[in-house]
Amino acid sequence: MRFCFVLCVLFLFQMGFAEAQSTLKIGRLKYNGGGDWYANKSSLPNLSRFCNAQLGTDLALQEDIVEAGSTEIFEYPFVHMTGHGNVLFSQSEAQNLRHYLIAGGFLHIDDNYGLRKFAEREMKKVFPELDFVEIPFDHEVYHQKFDFDSGLPKVHEHDNKAPQGFGLIYEGRLVCFFTYECDLGNGWEDQSVYGDPEEIRILALRMGANLISYAFTSL
Repeated sequence: MRFCFVLCVLFLFQMGFAEAQSTLKIGRLKYNGGGDWYANKSSLPNLSRFCNAQLGTDLALQEDIVEAGSTEIFEYPFVHMTGHGNVLFSQSEAQNLRHYLIAGGFLHIDDNYGLRKFAEREMKKVFPELDFVEIPFDHEVYHQKFDFDSGLPKVHEHDNKAPQGFGLIYEGRLVCFFTYECDLGNGWEDQSVYGDPEEIRILALRMGANLISYAFTSL
């Protein structure tokens, strides 16, 4: 499955994003447990729009909702997960998500505040042999089209801590990137939602574009 998944994405990339006719889409992960997986309604459409303008992608502007246990997840090179509360993966969902990530998929988990302990617990079901490690600032995920020499931008204050990027690395590849004390998704929202300064929103969108670029080219 990894071979087919990688070939599909590489083919679209080699065609040129603009020629892919919106074939590539961003998926939003729907999960059980009661957490608000649906938070930040305007974030992913705005990120797709920004990537289309800045990276030359042709991403669909309407997000797709995908479940961890579905076969449809393999259609999405990039899946975004967010929320504030509990997350629960069944064993079959965890196994499917593992297959997806090993096959070349990429999961971005954005802590919207209060998600960390649940996300870390459930991702242990996916990769029992791996632990989240802090990603150094010289990692390529911070240096795609946009350079973030000091790591993640700070969008919203949670517990007055510096933002951190953690990752799960499988066979040398970053397969899951967890943004903590950062709130990238809030930064991608319409400016009217939180009233964030435009320069902060642009930094958040640039980092999001780096994630998209990394996910599509690091297979």
